[in-house]
Amino acid sequence: MSKIGASELIINPDGSVFHLHLKPEDIADDILLVGDPGRVELISSFFDTKEFVKSSREFVTCTGSYKGKRITALSTGIGTDNIDIVVTELDALANVDFATREVKEKKRSLRLLRIGTCGGVQPDVPLGSYIFSRRSIGMDGLLNWYADRDKYSQKDVEQSFIKHMGWNEYLPVPYVANADDALYRLFEDVVVPGITISASGFYGPQGRVLRMGLAIPDFIEKLASFRFGNERITNIEMEGSALAGLGGALGHRAGTVCLLIADRNHKESNPDYKPLMNNLVKIVLDRFSKTE
Repeated sequence: MSKIGASELIINPDGSVFHLHLKPEDIADDILLVGDPGRVELISSFFDTKEFVKSSREFVTCTGSYKGKRITALSTGIGTDNIDIVVTELDALANVDFATREVKEKKRSLRLLRIGTCGGVQPDVPLGSYIFSRRSIGMDGLLNWYADRDKYSQKDVEQSFIKHMGWNEYLPVPYVANADDALYRLFEDVVVPGITISASGFYGPQGRVLRMGLAIPDFIEKLASFRFGNERITNIEMEGSALAGLGGALGHRAGTVCLLIADRNHKESNPDYKPLMNNLVKIVLDRFSKTE
């Protein structure tokens, strides 16, 4: 088995992986991912015990125990580019022998759930809803950099979406990644299921107009009217497609659940969403604590 070169997987002098500054023994099998580093403190405030808190750039990690379940909370920062770093390094921590730099024969599958916030595109899905991304459409192009992307993108949905949107030739080719079904089933009684758009930015890539026009002027309206069978696009965020795509390709169980804080149809938002986020975190921790 070939070794992974030192330039390809950078290991710090203390034996930790380059960006996350974590060692293989630091991560639990269950990992909650959040964009905001401050949300790691929120999640860990529910822990019964904490093993450590580590911080490197926007990546803050706390591993602890909740009702007997070992759980890691980790912040990714904003964007699918950061998810590329986080998922790849978590997989290396789980499945690469850092001493030999060889991939382990027996693979470890992690359960990766992102807890985030999002904007809604359907007028009948109210502010404060919890939305689970059954599918995510990545508009960032990240998965296209990897071999066999067609094995991991749902081509029928992808082609239908491109045609419906009248896709601009200068934009990256979208890809469609499915979340882990068992993760969805864990929360199906408290969430709205749907297709989620993962955007490569917060303003233009999400159809917001301040001073510059858009490549697809009626962007939100087209998202809202898209249908694939009985499925529809429910929301927009910035990380879920990379998590589902890379996580699934690497053999991990990945998914995203978001609190809807902005209604893009009525141009309304709820900046006072912390109580609802606290409730979502508690729901996730309780259900993770009872399942494998």
